[in-house]
Amino acid sequence: QVAPVESGGGSVQAGGSLGLSCAVSGYILNCMGWFRQAPGKERERIASIDVQGTTTYADSVKGRFTISQDNAKDTLLLQMNALKPGDTARYYCAVSAWPQCPHSQGGYHYWGQGTQVTVSS
Repeated sequence: QVAPVESGGGSVQAGGSLGLSCAVSGYILNCMGWFRQAPGKERERIASIDVQGTTTYADSVKGRFTISQDNAKDTLLLQMNALKPGDTARYYCAVSAWPQCPHSQGGYHYWGQGTQVTVSS
């Protein structure tokens, strides 16, 4: 399997929007998710989508972020709106070997290198 590759990070002012993409070619029947890690903090899952298209979100991003896939399911997307300085982190795309999304981060087997998102006040 090819490792996921994220793109689309950058710097934005609070209240702005950014979209992240992740190339996930070769993963058709897999749960996928977006994670982030801020300096000095643990990595957290912020959004996931299973093989049926069911999405879940962390409370911290619910209503502001949207996870989706393109029709070919070879690109995972994360649309981030109403960004806050607290959203500043390195964002990672990850793929599970299973179709249903695991509760544990250990259930995600393929990880990208991450892309930096910086939100200024």
